[in-house]
Amino acid sequence: MFHKVTNTFASPNRIRMAFSVAVQPKGNLLFLIFLFFAIQQMRAQEESSIKLFVECSCEKSYIQQEIAFLDHVRDQDLANVQLFIYDIANGSGGRTYKMEFSGKGAFANVTKKIDFESNANMTSDEVRKGLVRTIKTGLLKYLVRSNLGNEIEYDIGKAGLKQLQDIDFEDPWNNWIFEVYGQAELDKESSRNSFEYEVGFESDRVTEKIRIRTDLELNQSTSEFVRNEETFTSERFRYSGDGSVVRSLSDHWSAGIFAGGRHDTFRNLDFRYYVTPAVEYNIFPYREVLRREIVFAYKIGYFHNDYIEPTIFGQSAEGIFNHSLDVQVRFRQPWGNVFSRLRASTFLNDFNKNRTQFFGNVSVRIFKGLAVRFAARMELIRDQINLPGGQASLEDVLLQQKQIATDFEVGFSVGLSYTFGSAYNNIINTRL
Repeated sequence: MFHKVTNTFASPNRIRMAFSVAVQPKGNLLFLIFLFFAIQQMRAQEESSIKLFVECSCEKSYIQQEIAFLDHVRDQDLANVQLFIYDIANGSGGRTYKMEFSGKGAFANVTKKIDFESNANMTSDEVRKGLVRTIKTGLLKYLVRSNLGNEIEYDIGKAGLKQLQDIDFEDPWNNWIFEVYGQAELDKESSRNSFEYEVGFESDRVTEKIRIRTDLELNQSTSEFVRNEETFTSERFRYSGDGSVVRSLSDHWSAGIFAGGRHDTFRNLDFRYYVTPAVEYNIFPYREVLRREIVFAYKIGYFHNDYIEPTIFGQSAEGIFNHSLDVQVRFRQPWGNVFSRLRASTFLNDFNKNRTQFFGNVSVRIFKGLAVRFAARMELIRDQINLPGGQASLEDVLLQQKQIATDFEVGFSVGLSYTFGSAYNNIINTRL
């Protein structure tokens, strides 16, 4: 008597394997045992294959294209290796990318942390290639435990060995970074045209203990608007210089001083200068800033305004002491990102002159494939002492030539996305 036994096992890669064998009744037991162990072996191989989920503010399609020897999945619940990349500006004018790998299933308790540093001289292509190289390095720990472990080949080129031998730790710039920039923009329509240019200079020196920053900027814009055959012309001019020195006092405390000057026709400022000491406290150690932070910053200082036109309070010049409290909360976690900022400021000689600002941004992953995003902005304004006296003209309003009085500003946005379908399609196709 013959029996036909067929078993189909489908992996996420759509691999189908069928067994069709004719056996005698006496051989049924041996065959079933063989079949059981064969299926278990295939499942073990499937479980040991890497399914990678990447969460980052980077070019994910390029990562998929360059790391094609594993499966990329679109949801972290489908992955057995998760990679979260957090980035922040660094002292060399580039960004620091901190990568955190964590394993599940066959790779449970296997973790890896690794960094990649970019600088201001790197192109976007060099940055993404550096990211891919670093990701591959981080994946090595998982590859040796995967079904690809026996396929790995190791190679260190002569150029790499020579580079390691020739490393020079002397920095002739002593951690200083300088940048000179400029841009121009022209917009033209039948009834409106505008031209704007901006040039500036920035310098930064960043170490573990101190940060020194200087910003110089010059901006000028010209606009024309035609209405009922009448032409309205507006010119706005601004230049400013700002500097700061911030010192790290401990893993939680820092202190600094800020100073600068400004000329701004839009804000009715002929010249303004300020000096503001500050102190900051972070509940979490600063080394965790890429993952979480709750920061309290207090500033108290003095500013002096010389006005282009007398203000609505009849002032041509005035000096005022003020202070502010700034609270920032930021969490970057596998379940999503949260950022909020609350800032309150007031004049020391008149607490009725104050301003409260709030900004919040929340992006949360609810469950597999579903994510929601919220953003809100609110500002209560009671300190516009620089507004020029008199009524704003039609030209001022249309061309935004001068700042207009307001008591508040509010904004809100919400978004929802749900992704479903194939989770194992690694094909990159950008045609049309």
